[in-house]
Amino acid sequence: MKKIFLLTTAFAAILATVSCTKLDVKVESQYVKDNFPTTDADYAALYGTMYSNLSSQFGVPYFRMQEMSTDAAILPARDGNFDDGGQYRQLHYHTWTFDHPNVKTVWEWGFGGINNCNRLISVTNASSVSDAKKASGVTEIKTMRALYYFLMMDIYGNIPIIDKFPVEAGALPGTTSRDKVFEFIEKELLAVIPNLPQKTGANQKLLYGKPTRGTAFALLAKMYLNSQVYTGKPRYTDAVAMADSVMKNTTYQLDPKYSDIFDVNNGPQISETIFAIPYDQQIPGNQMTRFGFYPALATAYGITGVGFSISMSTTPEYYDRFNLANDVRKSFWLVGPQFAPDANRQPDKTKPVYVAGTTQQIVLTRDLILKPGKPMDVGNTVADQAKGIRSVKYWPDVNAIQATRLNGNDMPFLRLADVMLMKAEAILRGASPTAVNGEMQTPLSLVNKIRARAGAEAATSVDLESLLDERARELSWEAWRRNDLIRYGLFEKEYPLQNDVLSMNKDAARRLYPIPATELQLNSNLRQNPGY
Repeated sequence: MKKIFLLTTAFAAILATVSCTKLDVKVESQYVKDNFPTTDADYAALYGTMYSNLSSQFGVPYFRMQEMSTDAAILPARDGNFDDGGQYRQLHYHTWTFDHPNVKTVWEWGFGGINNCNRLISVTNASSVSDAKKASGVTEIKTMRALYYFLMMDIYGNIPIIDKFPVEAGALPGTTSRDKVFEFIEKELLAVIPNLPQKTGANQKLLYGKPTRGTAFALLAKMYLNSQVYTGKPRYTDAVAMADSVMKNTTYQLDPKYSDIFDVNNGPQISETIFAIPYDQQIPGNQMTRFGFYPALATAYGITGVGFSISMSTTPEYYDRFNLANDVRKSFWLVGPQFAPDANRQPDKTKPVYVAGTTQQIVLTRDLILKPGKPMDVGNTVADQAKGIRSVKYWPDVNAIQATRLNGNDMPFLRLADVMLMKAEAILRGASPTAVNGEMQTPLSLVNKIRARAGAEAATSVDLESLLDERARELSWEAWRRNDLIRYGLFEKEYPLQNDVLSMNKDAARRLYPIPATELQLNSNLRQNPGY
């Protein structure tokens, strides 16, 4: 997948170089529909664009809309620094408008991906390859298009359905209601499932980062679990059926070591990954260390010459959910006196980390105490910079460079632990327990498998409230918190900060983001979401 991105980028660079120099250059080769795409390398380069686009904005603007609008992540200003026009506090307080930069960027990203998928279908169908190769290619593209549509439906709700390329002049699509968009995605996914490859031990490296049958099953499980929100109709039994379809494939297993899933060197060897978004130093998009780490700790973590942000952390209320004895998931939040990590990436109590130029140990504090009279601003002294619990769940990349400050950690989008928790929740909401591979699965048994992997104490009972807490512990900063809170009716719950001068907009209309103003100007057939 990373080679595909580089090939696609290099091809674009060559075109740009030629277009900006002499116009009478002798043509040595020519790509036309009769000779491109034909080879496997041609298709890899062609299809690489739908993956490189996905990675480009997932780790920053999309992540921010899904996590920073909740209690899971917050990016306060530091004496005016990192305020960036108030865009981060607008996410925290639910006061974003239809010209918020993330609202605009993510819409363009999502529909750019959809439009590109439509283009790739057109090119594939017009190519000279066999019908079997065309069918395989179109299946891959339609699955990715369905994934893009899911992202847009979840964020914006009522969106246009565009399934042709190019869009005819004068035929700009209007807004389609969310329930109809749901039906479109469901139909598309159900249609491609029989033709998608099934992940096996032999092909998991080849298929890594690409859609498989498990991807479609897991995405449908996510849709059915949220069907009450998306369509007004519960589909919990269907959610269980899709989760079971994933788990019947025993190639998917919980990885023994939780940290491996998010490590810098994660990849196809992670057996619970269903669909991941690959990153490395050449693939922009993953900046979890840049925004979520504490920069004064960089040298202690083996990173030199890179300036990271001081800002993003979690809220005390979210961190307090990490309250289980011996739970390794808690150790990836940095709070209190700081030590260099040992070989197992746990704090080495013999190696305290000091404030630069002093013998004072760095102490990260849990509470985000705001400066009086300043909106979501904690100040920028040495002590103020240490306010907020930081994350190293996506372990800091020692190969990070100042020019990009990128992580090489791949970001999981769908994984087995999430599917197990979705099944547990669907049963708690009314579906019947089922057996998979001869084992009866209940919410309690599913949750305890996940807790056992984390080294946490077993639960004696599970209800919807405790399951939401388990999802917070297991899936922190994986871009699902907004989705979860909306489903639970808790998206409007306020988490006041000390000395706060602002309050949250609790309008339930904020469960959908607005259609960007620029899109409304370009297409008069679109209709704005209610409340904006």
